[in-house]
Amino acid sequence: MVKQSELQLPPFPKGFHLITRFLEDYLKDLPETGLVNVFIQHTSAGITINENADSTVRSDMHRFFEKLVPDHPACFDHYIEGPDDMPAHVKATLVGSSVNIPVSKGRLNLGTWQGIYLGEFRNHGGGRKLVITVFG
Repeated sequence: MVKQSELQLPPFPKGFHLITRFLEDYLKDLPETGLVNVFIQHTSAGITINENADSTVRSDMHRFFEKLVPDHPACFDHYIEGPDDMPAHVKATLVGSSVNIPVSKGRLNLGTWQGIYLGEFRNHGGGRKLVITVFG
């Protein structure tokens, strides 16, 4: 069995945001065992899994990425959509566009301290669309 659907997230400010609850609330009817793939349909935001308990991890990740790829560095030519656009593409490539999460006992089988992050890399990225595929 394969089921696929789309989830529209609300707009988030630039930074890393825990979206595990959005996904858990959306995925009400998971199989007993299986796999969930979460894919983001954007080139200036990313999806990853990391620490879910201490919010300073998300703010530290944001500061690190801002230092690693600052807005408007002289090395970029692509500025047609603003000074944060090309840096957002680089950050999205580093983070990635999808994650796979095992399903066990009808629930996402994340580790005790794991959560699913949206990495929003634009100042005004708007709502982001996720494609959710459930295998099981």
